Amino acid sequence: MKDYLFLFRGGLDFTKAPQEQVQQVIIQWKNWVDELTKKGMYNGGERVTRNDAVIVKGKEREIINGPYFANNECIGGYISIKADDLQQAIEICKDCPIFNFNGNVEIREVVKM
Repeated sequence: MKDYLFLFRGGLDFTKAPQEQVQQVIIQWKNWVDELTKKGMYNGGERVTRNDAVIVKGKEREIINGPYFANNECIGGYISIKADDLQQAIEICKDCPIFNFNGNVEIREVVKM
């Protein structure tokens, strides 16, 4: 099996949604991750903040505040999964709760160094 990284963009903004809705979405995510875990496909993952980000750039290590993107372009979290191939990773991702809120998932194969 190969490792794949799912990068989550968009979806429900937990800082602006009503608490009841946030709790319902957290349960959906937990159920999805629990199912992946039962199948031995879940490697781990986390939510990340949508603010207080910086970019360190170039030879001079210039620090740039941001990135400042529209909500649907910011990475809100990631998980790592195990799948036989990219097609299976795509099928796994289709059940992700982020799609209920117009989010998207970028899938990348992890290359071992």
